[in-house]
Amino acid sequence: MSGLFTQVFFAALLFGAVTAAIPLLLAGLGEQMSEKGGVLNIGIEGMMAAGAYAGFVAAFQTGSLWAGFAAGAGAGLAVGAVMAILCVRIGLNQIVIGIALTLGLQGLTALLHHIQFSRTYPRLPAVETLRIPWLADLPVVGRAMFDQHPIVYLSVALVGVMAYVYRRTQLGLNLQAAGDKPAALDVAGVDVLRTRTVGVLVCGALAGLGGAFLANVGAGLFVPFLTGGAGFIGIVLAMLARGRPIWVLFGALLFGASLSLTTALQVGGINMPTDVIQMLPFAAVMLMLVIFGRHAGLPAAFGLPYTRGER
Repeated sequence: MSGLFTQVFFAALLFGAVTAAIPLLLAGLGEQMSEKGGVLNIGIEGMMAAGAYAGFVAAFQTGSLWAGFAAGAGAGLAVGAVMAILCVRIGLNQIVIGIALTLGLQGLTALLHHIQFSRTYPRLPAVETLRIPWLADLPVVGRAMFDQHPIVYLSVALVGVMAYVYRRTQLGLNLQAAGDKPAALDVAGVDVLRTRTVGVLVCGALAGLGGAFLANVGAGLFVPFLTGGAGFIGIVLAMLARGRPIWVLFGALLFGASLSLTTALQVGGINMPTDVIQMLPFAAVMLMLVIFGRHAGLPAAFGLPYTRGER
């Protein structure tokens, strides 16, 4: 146990927590916007899988991580469009469609990977980071917080952007009304279906971007079922955050620390069964649901389809 509570251990834990938290943060922020509009997006895990595969292929073929991020966001957006058509426009069951999209896309990406890369398993080169002078030299937090790829800084900045959208813009007010009182929003002359569609599309794009980050930065490669439940953790984060993006960030860091604990313990020279460590994020999810789940502030029309003119 001498390797615990050392600067090396905490530095490794924090760096791994930040890297693991970004996909959860992006998925959670996207799911939060979808849920504000009243749509439960169970298919977010499939959107992340599509984004991870498309993002890796684009980055591998072009040699550009930014191309990979764009492709990942585009793939997630496309899946979000399917979700919006089936659940928002047609009004099919959101849980059934979400599960179908997740299972279908996990299987499809696994099949495509087998066709393309089953013999080679290529990897991407090391990620170039944007080092912030002086701050990156701070002990423990320096490399973890201030020597990362620019997409990490942009993802954290997105928390403030989303908070501003919810509090200060017409879109944020419309989303809130679409989730709580869709009939009142309809009476006011605002298209409820269009508002919900925007939320689902943004959710798909952010989930796809999170999947691309997971493949291109977090792992440096794509393997089937790479997401490993990250989308479902994002759903939990969105539900427990009660509409506050900053809470999604804190929750993502907490679960990211759980995911990175294996590497940190190895750096600290502590031998512990990998299965026990990998269980921690999901044990943390269940603990958070037990403690805070009953107080999660979900919209009144959450998960319910809406028909124009309905009162």
